[in-house]
Amino acid sequence: MKSIIKRIAVIMVLAMFTGCSAGEKRDSGSEIKIPDIISSSTHSTIPEVSSSLPTSSEQSSMESSSNPESSSQSPVSSEFPNSTSSEISPEPISSSSQPAPIISSSSTESESSSSSEIIVPPEPIISDDPIQSRIAQMTLEERVYQLFFVNPEQITGGGTVLTPLDLSNKPVGGIICMGDNLESVRQTREMLSKTQESALSNGVGVFFGVDEEGGGVARCAKKLGTTAFSNMASYGARNDSNEAFYIGKTIGSDIRALGFNVDFAPVADVDIHPNNELGSRIFSDDPQVVANMTAGVVRGLNSSGVAATLKHFPGLGAEDGNTHTDSFIVIDRTLEQLRAEEFVPFREGIRAGADFVMVGHQQVTSFGDNLPADLSYTAVTTMLRGELGFTGIAITDAHRMNTISTVYDSGTAAVLSIKAGIDMILSPADFNAAYKGVLNAVKSGEISEQRINESVTRILTVKYKMGILPPP
Repeated sequence: MKSIIKRIAVIMVLAMFTGCSAGEKRDSGSEIKIPDIISSSTHSTIPEVSSSLPTSSEQSSMESSSNPESSSQSPVSSEFPNSTSSEISPEPISSSSQPAPIISSSSTESESSSSSEIIVPPEPIISDDPIQSRIAQMTLEERVYQLFFVNPEQITGGGTVLTPLDLSNKPVGGIICMGDNLESVRQTREMLSKTQESALSNGVGVFFGVDEEGGGVARCAKKLGTTAFSNMASYGARNDSNEAFYIGKTIGSDIRALGFNVDFAPVADVDIHPNNELGSRIFSDDPQVVANMTAGVVRGLNSSGVAATLKHFPGLGAEDGNTHTDSFIVIDRTLEQLRAEEFVPFREGIRAGADFVMVGHQQVTSFGDNLPADLSYTAVTTMLRGELGFTGIAITDAHRMNTISTVYDSGTAAVLSIKAGIDMILSPADFNAAYKGVLNAVKSGEISEQRINESVTRILTVKYKMGILPPP
């Protein structure tokens, strides 16, 4: 009996050993993957970096399709639009490197919730555009001052100015000299050269303008003995573009030697009404003749390094009155008439390379706004810039003239001009009020800083071409 019991015990033990061995084999064949289990349990805290970032070729494609200038700027700057200044790295990453992912600590659930994100900051973008770099360094006040082209006396607040100006406190865009400011060649050169030094020391050079049309309007010829010419109507009668070029080149060379870099000429108006205020200052009553002569003078001035100014857009030739003495000048002209006559010389002058267009104070019935042209969005933006394609500096005629000063206060007139699309305001009746009017309009949001920057960009573009915009 004992032997039977012993045998049964041995069999049971052997059966147990055999079962364990078989169980181990089944377990080893069940493909339990520990990495899969970990991945499943920690998926919410470990980002799948390889799938969340584009490959090099994908990113290159994305950048080229979304930013045609990506080759010159770092792609990183657009990756982190909400980065703050405290996140800026002392060693900006290369523009050719891949943007790094946001990395979270994920060793435990508690560590993941308390860890801070490590963010690679954007690389600072430094513009290689000298004009935009300079604008970025200018205060709002400095930019607004650039919009004014004033008389020397409006800087000093005193009597007739014959000496250099200090532009440190009022860094205006331009200075216009009248005959009273011109005493001798030596005095004029010294006044302009030392004033230019003052402007350049502040970071931006200044325009010096003068009315030197030839004929009856010739400040330098009358006061300083530069080359004198007959009235423009006598040259228009011959309609010789070579002669027009000679006039522009000679006047430009003469005034450039004195220090001027802007001439408020040529007159691009067409002689339509016998009672207009310009008379023999106009080349002709034929738009094509005026266009030919105007373009020749512009090219001549440009060849001497002086900026030309077409005036008085959209044309004063059909006027019956005088913007200097009258409060209102209304010209009854249809758009078809303007396109067939007045616009023709301005279009050719623009094609010839005029840097400035002076917009007059006349109201034009077809514009429908009952505003002087230099306060009219239709005149400046729709017609001059839109239809004629002018991209240079639009400047008003002198705002001290009766057509503006007896109807509008200086601040209102300046604000309306800028809103119309004007870049520079010439000789306001009250310069300080005009400046403050524009500055306050920007601060209140009536005029955007972007709008100011558009005009300053046009102004500095011409100054850069002239060599009076030092490197930032």
